[in-house]
Amino acid sequence: MSSVLKAGSRPPWVGLAAAVWVQIASGTTYCFPLYSESLKSVLGLSQQQLTILGVANDLGVSVGIHPGIASNKYPPWVLWLALVVATNSGAWMGTAVLVTNMRNFPLNRGTIAGLLKGYVALSAAVFTEVYTMVLKGSASSLLLFFTLGIPVVCCLLMYYVRPCTPAYEADPSETAHFLFTQGASVVLAVFLLTTTILKDVFTISNALSYTFIGIMMVLLMAPLAIPVKMTLFPSNKKLNPPAGSSSDNLIVTDPLLTKSTSEPNVTNINDGDDISEVDELLAVGEGAVKIKKKTRPRRGEDFTFREAVVKADFWLLWLVYFLGVGSGVTVLNNLAQIGVSLGFNDTTTLLSLFSFCNFLGRLGGGAVSEYFVRLKMIPRTFLTMVTQIIMVMTYLLYASALNGTLYVATALLGICYGVQFGVMIPTSSELFGLKNFGLIYNFMGLGNPIGALLFSGMLAGYVYDTEQAKQGGSTCMGPDCFRVTFFVLAGVCSLGVILSLILTIRIRPVYQMLYASGSFRLSQSSDH
Repeated sequence: MSSVLKAGSRPPWVGLAAAVWVQIASGTTYCFPLYSESLKSVLGLSQQQLTILGVANDLGVSVGIHPGIASNKYPPWVLWLALVVATNSGAWMGTAVLVTNMRNFPLNRGTIAGLLKGYVALSAAVFTEVYTMVLKGSASSLLLFFTLGIPVVCCLLMYYVRPCTPAYEADPSETAHFLFTQGASVVLAVFLLTTTILKDVFTISNALSYTFIGIMMVLLMAPLAIPVKMTLFPSNKKLNPPAGSSSDNLIVTDPLLTKSTSEPNVTNINDGDDISEVDELLAVGEGAVKIKKKTRPRRGEDFTFREAVVKADFWLLWLVYFLGVGSGVTVLNNLAQIGVSLGFNDTTTLLSLFSFCNFLGRLGGGAVSEYFVRLKMIPRTFLTMVTQIIMVMTYLLYASALNGTLYVATALLGICYGVQFGVMIPTSSELFGLKNFGLIYNFMGLGNPIGALLFSGMLAGYVYDTEQAKQGGSTCMGPDCFRVTFFVLAGVCSLGVILSLILTIRIRPVYQMLYASGSFRLSQSSDH
């Protein structure tokens, strides 16, 4: 591996605090419902044309294969250069902070994934707050804010997101730090939802609006309290790397373990390790090393992308994720039109509710699955199966269009949709390792835009326009605008439940191996 990825010596919490802001900045794709109605009106688009724009939005933020490859070759700050390419910047920013922090905290993968992806989910509520209280509901001002504000945030913070020396054994203080960060994110989420509701119920003055924005900014900076505390009250405890690992790719065995009567002081070097070709030939000639032929990795070890893509577990995980997020993003892309068709003209509260619950699902999906894998060695995908069962019932609830159920259905869907992210990310790292995690995770992420294209662009938009043509109006009204779509989505998630169960049964032995001691066993080469 390139030397630019060798870990530094400083604690990784500064990078995590910076990553929170980057994740908020990378979540603009979730704000599409804020300006979709304006686009539809100004450009004279049909619903199907509008949903195709939504698909483009999802495609840009989800196609992260190229940043996934780059994450193994360049330091994180180089990845920020792609922020000029519309919403595709989200894939680059998200890959940079997620891959870096997953490697910086290898013993808390579920927690890290849930936390960072949770902040992405909160971005919609954060931007909704800015949109309603500062920009006064102007869609054009919001797009200008995205254009100018996001590059500034990323350029200011890119220096702080970098590989650091990870902990190789459990640290109680680290657990407390994560609990604080999770608690701060929950407080922020509750604050955003509360202020959104207050804005709808009462008339908020400009002074109070800016006060709310100020409090929101302070809460976003809460994770910075951890590195400040560590600076003021440093710990003398130093965590040592596991025996046999090193900061580079050369895995050298203790001579006492390899010494024999016929081959004294022999050191094993894996085929493909990063050493000088001349040094290797000299060492082999002198009998000092033996070249071990590379064997195919087992589940739980580091896979290359080519090795992973031929595994049944890889495609089962992809399908499970595709069916869950693909159906969920269909509702998100059409949330404004769903609300209008059922008589809700102001859909900002609906979007804030979805954002809040999406956050809870991502944070909870990572934290809850982390708890159960350590306590019972239950694969994280069991949680995916449970939430997809709930999603089936939620889509049927949407289809029923009963009075008072829109907010309940949106809240449930937001939670279940978020869990898909909080589970898929650490699961892919546990099955296929962290060495090529950026590429593997981003390939999994393609399930989002492909699902949006099939279920939102081709299905939901077509059904809506067909019903609107029957009504003869400019806007489709009533439950029939999306009822067929919801029935199809319920069937899609039913298939997801079956596949989740199959995958959970298949990978249970992997989790029994990885978490037999109650914590993650670093059987990989700790390649950072």
